[in-house]
Amino acid sequence: MSTPEVYSIAKIPVTCHAFNADRSQVAVSLNDNNVQIYTKQGKEWIVTETLSEHDKVITSIDWAPNSNRIVTASQDRNAYVWSLSPDPLTGKLVWKPTLVLLRINRAATFVRWSPNEDKFAVASGARAIAICSFDPENNWWVARQLKKPIRSTVLSVDWHPNNVLLAAGSADMKARVFSAYIKDVDKRPSPTIWGEKLPFNTICGEYTSPAGGWVHAVGFSPSGDTLAFASHDSSISIVYPGGPFIYNIRISSLPYVTLSWTSEDALVAAGHDCQPVVFSGSEQGWALVGTLDDSTASSASKGSGAKAGAVGRLNSAAFNSFRNADQRGQSGGGDAAADTELLTVHQNTITSVRPYAYSGEGVVSRVSTTGVDGKLVIWDVNAVTALAGKMGGLRV
Repeated sequence: MSTPEVYSIAKIPVTCHAFNADRSQVAVSLNDNNVQIYTKQGKEWIVTETLSEHDKVITSIDWAPNSNRIVTASQDRNAYVWSLSPDPLTGKLVWKPTLVLLRINRAATFVRWSPNEDKFAVASGARAIAICSFDPENNWWVARQLKKPIRSTVLSVDWHPNNVLLAAGSADMKARVFSAYIKDVDKRPSPTIWGEKLPFNTICGEYTSPAGGWVHAVGFSPSGDTLAFASHDSSISIVYPGGPFIYNIRISSLPYVTLSWTSEDALVAAGHDCQPVVFSGSEQGWALVGTLDDSTASSASKGSGAKAGAVGRLNSAAFNSFRNADQRGQSGGGDAAADTELLTVHQNTITSVRPYAYSGEGVVSRVSTTGVDGKLVIWDVNAVTALAGKMGGLRV
């Protein structure tokens, strides 16, 4: 079984991350107002550049693989598009920001480039999503806003492969699919399973969280014909609009806050349970398959003798006290740090999971995660370990 690649890139939380096209660099936000660009040197990631323009915490980053442009969103209600250009004095290539006119009065929370990289979507706390395209006359990015019927902060967005449809999850407990068609930018889209006539701000679908939780993450499948969203009620929902029907998978662990499709019939989700888990299925049904974290690396480094697949959050001080009394005859005390060390690779909430490598069209072979523990981890999506005791009671 493939062992995950674990890099401790910081001792503070990593809010978000995005790799460049060849995966030689990664841009991260370390819970502050700067973008740190790490370059891989040997087996280490070293900070080689810092992008400073925002005034408050950067909430989201995306790196366009073809145009090599970085877009950042921040709590300062701004977004910037960064591109490499020669410095007039030295001639060296440096990252230069371009202003984005978002026209929002609350924090920007999430940003993603469209598949064609000619526009991007910025979610916000202003109950709106800014769809931004470039204005060459003024050399800035301008926004049109998706507003109705959003009733609260938008927490995540994801683009459909056709470059027009946009999925959004928000704190009003809804996942929605909008048309983000811009006449001067987009070609007339072909009919899809989500609809045919798609003027700007058309609502192509609206879905409610099963038990009324915030929708933390949304994602289209590689074909765009299926939608997945993760809610704060510890559920994953899979939407087939052609049915139409929805599969709701309720889990007994902590909520997921991020997800990524790995193929047309599988996805990886992660969040407060500190480990990436795999869900798989089809129109006939969906289920939790297992975890990518078999705990081999972490348990070996600790010498704890933990069983593979153990759920990280169970390794609390109380749990360790009972285990040590049973296995080692120890009654309390001991190393306080060891008492709070989890049995998972990530030692705190996973904040972001993204595709890292592909093995075919729309088929992801590896994913990357970052977390509050300051780690960057690269996982093999085929190295799945069953979650003992977690399969019973799951209904779809």
